[in-house]
Amino acid sequence: MKAAVVNDTNLPPQYLEFAEPQAQPGEVMVTVRGAALSQLVRAQASGKHYSSPKPPFVPGADGVGVLDNGERVYFAFPRNPVGAMAERVAVSADCVVAIPEGIDDLTAAAIANPGMSSWAALIERASFEPGEAVLINGATGASGRLAIQIARHLGAGRIVVTGRNPATESELLALGADRFIPLQQDEQALAAQLRAEIDTGIDIVLDYLWGPSAAAIMRAADSHAPGQAARRVRFVNIGSLGGASMDLPAGALRSSGLELLGSGLGSVSNAALVRCVGQLLQAVSTAGLQVATVARSLAQVSSAWVDDSLHERIVFIP
Repeated sequence: MKAAVVNDTNLPPQYLEFAEPQAQPGEVMVTVRGAALSQLVRAQASGKHYSSPKPPFVPGADGVGVLDNGERVYFAFPRNPVGAMAERVAVSADCVVAIPEGIDDLTAAAIANPGMSSWAALIERASFEPGEAVLINGATGASGRLAIQIARHLGAGRIVVTGRNPATESELLALGADRFIPLQQDEQALAAQLRAEIDTGIDIVLDYLWGPSAAAIMRAADSHAPGQAARRVRFVNIGSLGGASMDLPAGALRSSGLELLGSGLGSVSNAALVRCVGQLLQAVSTAGLQVATVARSLAQVSSAWVDDSLHERIVFIP
């Protein structure tokens, strides 16, 4: 069969022949209709993610397709070495979920991964309750924008967002954010704005950036009256686009109500992540969830992989 194949993690995948997998006990075969290119898939294909397989392999964490019985499904975590960017994949039976009618393949493939990131973080990791206030650190990308829409749909009482591009403020507010804090400003001014929002009340932080901005939020969470405990803040790290590490004084944890969590492969089971996507897909129409997408033939994988002019989420079609 044809597939996108990684033989060298320093190069984009190539459109080549690859052996078709055979279903093992507990698995189903899926004929792929679309597989999205996400930050996770890029990191895995470059060998920089903790879940990266060894070459040669087919990249792709998830996608949409059809079971042998004709049912249209979303699937995730196909068995290595054949990821989603192939004509056929073998998937654990508990890692597929039916796609509701009215949602096209392109939308389902594109929205699943970025939408699941905040859905799983809120529900599975932070035990979100309606009415709670959410701060989204790094809301200008596809995942962050969906996080705003999802938090609003799930009943967040207040949504504060940060971003490195102040020109996006009006767009993020239109999606449902109540306040935008630009990250590209004086360190003291940023700290003051973050502290003011946390003092007003932030229950959950969804962090897509890590690095300096995450550290600034943590340091700003230490306000409380003398002798009193600081407000509980569940800080959930989802990504590290702002840096893989940070400088954080130990006192920032001892003097605050911070609870540090992570949401991703390993902290949430594969089956639970797929269940989150099923819930997300059910909400796409009712919540009006949107993500900018563009379709490309899988045969174009090498050129599309490095095409910086494409700002939409790419979905490869076998």
